Amino acid sequence: KVSAKATSVPSKWLEKLKKEKRNKVRKQQNLAKKIKKAPPQSGTKTLCKSAGAKVTFSAVKGKKGVASTETESISLPEDPQGSTLAEDRESNKHWDAQRNILAYVEACSFIGDLDRAHHCVLFHHRHLNRRKHLNIKIYSVLMRLWAKKIGRLFSLVEEAELKPKLDCYAAALECMGRMESCAFHVIRRCLHQLEEDGFTLQELLKGCLFHKDEREMVMKAIRVVEPDFQLPIEPAAEVCRSPLVMQLYSKEEPIAYPKLDLRVEELRQRFSRQLSLEQADTVTINSIEAAKPVTEKMKRSRRRLADLRSKWRKSLLQAFRDCKLLLAGDPRQSWKMNIYPYLCLLDDKEYVDIMLQSITNLPPNGEALLIMSKDLGNRVYNKYSVRKKIKNEMVAKMKDVYGAYVELLAKDTEVNDYLPREYWAKIEAEMNSGPSLRSGDTLWPHTLIIQLGSHLVDLMVRDIKIPINSSSGENRYIPVLYHMYTFRSNKQIGFIKPHPILTQILAEAAETTLSFDSYVMPMVCPPIPWISPSFGAYTLTPTKLMRCLDGAVQHQLLLEKSQSSDLHAVLDSLNQLGSCAWKINQPVLDLIVSIFNHKGSEELEIPRPLSEAPAKPQCNPSRELSAGQKTAFKREVAGVRKKLAEMHSLRMDALYKLSIANHMRDEVFWFPHNMDFRGRTYPCPPYFNHLGSDVTRALLLFADGKPLGEGGLTWLKIHLVNLTGLKKKSSLKARLAYANKMMDEILDSADNPLTGRKWWMNADEPWQALGCCMEIASAVRSPDPTQYISHFPVHQDGSCNGLQHYAALGRDVIGATSVNLVPCEVPQDVYSGVAQQVEEFRKRDAAKGDRIAQILEGFINRKVVKQTVMTVVYGVTRFGGRLQIEKRLKEMENFPKEHVWEASHFLVKQVFSSLKEMFTLTREIQDWLTESARQIAKSGHSVEWVTPLGLSIVQPYHRTKTMLVSTGVLERVDLVSPPSSCRRPDTVKQKNAFAPNFIHSLDSTHMMLTALYCYRAGLTFVSVHDCFWTHAITVDVMNKICREQFVALHSQPILKDLSRFLVNKYLPYIP
Repeated sequence: KVSAKATSVPSKWLEKLKKEKRNKVRKQQNLAKKIKKAPPQSGTKTLCKSAGAKVTFSAVKGKKGVASTETESISLPEDPQGSTLAEDRESNKHWDAQRNILAYVEACSFIGDLDRAHHCVLFHHRHLNRRKHLNIKIYSVLMRLWAKKIGRLFSLVEEAELKPKLDCYAAALECMGRMESCAFHVIRRCLHQLEEDGFTLQELLKGCLFHKDEREMVMKAIRVVEPDFQLPIEPAAEVCRSPLVMQLYSKEEPIAYPKLDLRVEELRQRFSRQLSLEQADTVTINSIEAAKPVTEKMKRSRRRLADLRSKWRKSLLQAFRDCKLLLAGDPRQSWKMNIYPYLCLLDDKEYVDIMLQSITNLPPNGEALLIMSKDLGNRVYNKYSVRKKIKNEMVAKMKDVYGAYVELLAKDTEVNDYLPREYWAKIEAEMNSGPSLRSGDTLWPHTLIIQLGSHLVDLMVRDIKIPINSSSGENRYIPVLYHMYTFRSNKQIGFIKPHPILTQILAEAAETTLSFDSYVMPMVCPPIPWISPSFGAYTLTPTKLMRCLDGAVQHQLLLEKSQSSDLHAVLDSLNQLGSCAWKINQPVLDLIVSIFNHKGSEELEIPRPLSEAPAKPQCNPSRELSAGQKTAFKREVAGVRKKLAEMHSLRMDALYKLSIANHMRDEVFWFPHNMDFRGRTYPCPPYFNHLGSDVTRALLLFADGKPLGEGGLTWLKIHLVNLTGLKKKSSLKARLAYANKMMDEILDSADNPLTGRKWWMNADEPWQALGCCMEIASAVRSPDPTQYISHFPVHQDGSCNGLQHYAALGRDVIGATSVNLVPCEVPQDVYSGVAQQVEEFRKRDAAKGDRIAQILEGFINRKVVKQTVMTVVYGVTRFGGRLQIEKRLKEMENFPKEHVWEASHFLVKQVFSSLKEMFTLTREIQDWLTESARQIAKSGHSVEWVTPLGLSIVQPYHRTKTMLVSTGVLERVDLVSPPSSCRRPDTVKQKNAFAPNFIHSLDSTHMMLTALYCYRAGLTFVSVHDCFWTHAITVDVMNKICREQFVALHSQPILKDLSRFLVNKYLPYIP
């Protein structure tokens, strides 16, 4: 029994409820007063006519269906163009919490746990201090789950002082469409309210994302009130407003965009293959490592490994299910979020497969806990995204749209003047029934990915064990994985390391297959064209348009704020780069693989196996060592361990690249592209692409060949001389003469690469040089070299591209001459010029008796200063420049090693002085950019700017703080928070990075313009930043376009426009 005394004491919960009611009444009274005082304004109507009114759409007899459970990704404020910096920061303050709750509710939706989602949202809604963690997107997701109580949810939205968006009305109309009979007046009331809030049905059907049959249900409800209503006709797309591309998008002149050398049916079959690969998630390929003779020991190890994996699978599966049962709880009793819904998104066995694959891929030296956790969490997210698209019935529609899209690309169809983005949008608008192809994936917060991944790591550490024989003869089980600590960059970090027994078993088993996630492989069909910041590249796998640091979202927000037409040129350039088809240079691949399997070669940049590593130093335990000897011994041991780790990393990197190349040796494939926050473009597949080393680039050929024509062979020869690095100061005519003179060596290299005179091995880029030798040999031996079909890419590399942009910005004639912006009889070499200037300074100081200047006599050359000169315009400091020069000096056999430190200090000072003397205007522009960024960062804002092509850029450098993420491994993990625009900017990084990032953005703009106009001219074009590739026959055309677009770019008032933008955006905030 409860005593009367006890019942007379009011509970804290009762007091809290009364307080909430009083606050609610006071709030409603204040709102009513404001409504009476404020005059009505267009575009600001509230959902309800009075503060206390409730909107109810559900008071209808009849059975109601259950709405679909997904919704589009988080959108931005409704009027981004009019928002101030302060408003942006305030809206972003709770962004992480809102994104976390949205991901949780969507996960509950996917697994059908409606009660859990319901109680989570209500828990935050009932607490006024937590209500700010909810946004309208979360309510709209719940509306689709809670369709039977849709009216109550509209009331909750009103209480939260949020305005319903189109998604909310779509959910309400879908609910009504699913009813067997819905009253006419209820639907009419909903449509009337939609109009009062300033929306139209056309906007609803165009702006919302629909899954499965949601669109049809919405249409069904609308046609109860408006029987003749039809889906809106897609309006004509806006054209990019940048003057640099107005001619490009003009349809006045005939256009002949290039076609692929494949038929429609072939491309459709390739799409089906790619779809199957992405649905399977993983791809298993054969390793190129030489197969060792199968011994009895190897057989025993393989049987033991298979038996262990079977046991691990069972134990992990049981542990995973037990953990889910423990976390499930009762959703009505626990309103706090946990990771339970994220453990239900996939089949239990799929989580186990992910964990087992990570064990196989774990390096012998282990992996950082955060890296391993991030990898596991991302794998779950990617699989979930693919499963969600399959569940939403997007695959069938994707097949239909892609099947029509390939008619633009195939060789057996008529030529038309549509760009890939335009043609895809046209087809999608015509096929406007069924689910939306843009799934609107909600990006999971970085902390959630780490928490989920750490949970899986914890299961692996606790439940994966291996038997060993104890001294008593009985099997004793020990963990396979261990959690330990190590130091990196003077910081203590968690590390997951495999037991040496597991490493030994894997080595003895010598498995001959490798497994990769499907999205790290090249695509076997042309990529989906980018048509928006959230749709493009792979068929199912989610891909970011703009790469960013883990957890950073400000770049995506800025892209979403941009008008779609402003991004057209950027998207089209990425589509052009991704449309290039590739194939493997099989003769070069076979040579590289043979050397790889015969102990590698450091001279040819093919990593050597661990069997060739230096032996670990041995210590005689009986010998007494002094303190200095012990220190030296420990240093020697640490050096050998470091060398072993480097050799293993390089060897595995080469193994992955060569195995992927061998797997694709008979294929035609594509590299989808995206970009970083500065606009620099990159292929999405990380291991094997044309941005790799000399070895990787030598393996790639254009899949579509073109005849050499009259000048193609000449360009092949010049390209070969460029790859050797022997004639950098010579004219093109002199380089061609040298190639003709060395023709015997070229043919010998092509015919006998490993047994002949090996001339190609002395080149700067030996493997690309060998490939070019083989191409030249095939061409000159053909009946008619002009008709020889060449697939070989010829490169045209920029000469110190950053200084070219600075010279053009400052109209610096002297600087422009030294970087080849002014016509000269022979190419100018700025690196040699700087080296010569530094030598003059050295002679002057040596004459004054400077000892280091005297020691450096004869050691200053182009190679010593090149890297520092190249990177100084991209922000390298004197400290970084000194390290670069120090590395070059150490490579010189004759330079006294005891003077490296002093000499590098002397040289970096002279290099910076030379550049300041040679490029005066460059330094002035850099100083202005740096000071502007310093003032902006001091005012509390990040530096933003817009490129001449309309791409909005923001620097992601903010102050960080350490967050505690709950995990099972350590109970918590210290995680450096991702950069967030709601935190103060890092002033030092903002000011130091602005100048180099701005030049990078101009460099990428020039590349994009060249790519677009080359595509319009029918050229095959790809780039490695400032190095442009095309067929030999089209080099002259590409060079002409490259020069024209550089002039067009710098004919714009770039610095004036930048100044105007910075003043308008930041001047009110700078004291």
